[in-house]
Amino acid sequence: MSAPTTTRAVVVKGLGQAAIEEVPTPRLRDGYILIKPTAVALNPTDWKHVEGPFGAGRVGCDYAGVVVEVGKGVTKDFKPGDRIAGLCHGSNKSAPEGGAFGEYIVAKGDIQLKIPDSLSDEEASTLGVGVVTCGQGLYQALKLPLPSDEAGVKAAAGTPILIYGGSTATGILGIQYAKLSGFRVLTTASPRNFDYLRSLGADEVFDYGDAAGWPGAVREATGGKLRHAWDCIASADSARGCAAAMDSEPGADGGAKYSALLYVDPAVIKEANPAMAPPMMTLGYTAVGEAFSKWAEYPAKPEDFEHAKMFVALTDGLLAEGKLKTATPEADRGGRGLEGVLAGLQELKAGKVSGYKLVYHM
Repeated sequence: MSAPTTTRAVVVKGLGQAAIEEVPTPRLRDGYILIKPTAVALNPTDWKHVEGPFGAGRVGCDYAGVVVEVGKGVTKDFKPGDRIAGLCHGSNKSAPEGGAFGEYIVAKGDIQLKIPDSLSDEEASTLGVGVVTCGQGLYQALKLPLPSDEAGVKAAAGTPILIYGGSTATGILGIQYAKLSGFRVLTTASPRNFDYLRSLGADEVFDYGDAAGWPGAVREATGGKLRHAWDCIASADSARGCAAAMDSEPGADGGAKYSALLYVDPAVIKEANPAMAPPMMTLGYTAVGEAFSKWAEYPAKPEDFEHAKMFVALTDGLLAEGKLKTATPEADRGGRGLEGVLAGLQELKAGKVSGYKLVYHM
């Protein structure tokens, strides 16, 4: 399989504007893989980068597809024709060729997933952002024992963790990883998703719509001893609720630990629960291991790249063993291909997606 010199892709055209354009096929840099996507999935970050002043270039992060060519320096054993899925750094003004919403794309090779035969391309396309983000939030930040650490999992057995936003695509994966790490998982969602999240392993589910009541209910359920929380929404309200639900004693470990997948004002946490450890915030794009510019300048973080390599390899095994379920894909709402992607971005922006992920065949 060879790639043409040009390809179609969704690109940022200006503040709040995205369009399909004919663009050069992305060049294959060292450490990257050239891929022909068969399906792409949408994340909130996609429309936010179109709407915000910090997005540029080709849009999109999540995909599944087929390897076309493997660049120099890729150490993971991909070859042309292999099924592959994972994360691209889309809407990246520091590397504008990098988005997933195109007919040919490039992705950092060593942090991409191998698709097992048990998963469809539609299912696999939902994984990239969620897997990397779970690795950062649950394991790099909160230091949960990896599912492969038998002694650590045994020691953690029954320890409560709160995952706020359980019906998000990332929360859906986070619930499963936390259970595989031995934890008792408490999560929040709307009541229509309670049974679904329990089927994934959540032990207790609370109605996030009861903003005044759910933190107290979590405190009661945990005896006031909740010391781990991961916030998959990362708003002031979600941070405040998590802090209110957590242990208010500093403890020998420096305080209850909260991590969020985006920036949250530390003052919100401090006001709600002064005894907590300083909040930790992650950003999935740092897993690529390259410097980039958005609302701030982000230096390359080789340690994040190395952790992602390890965690993605571990996840390859969990997927092959059938130990992880993907978010439910909803295919081609509003159309197929890149035209469907444009329609889906508007659906996601309007808040019409919960408990599943919009996926488009390419």
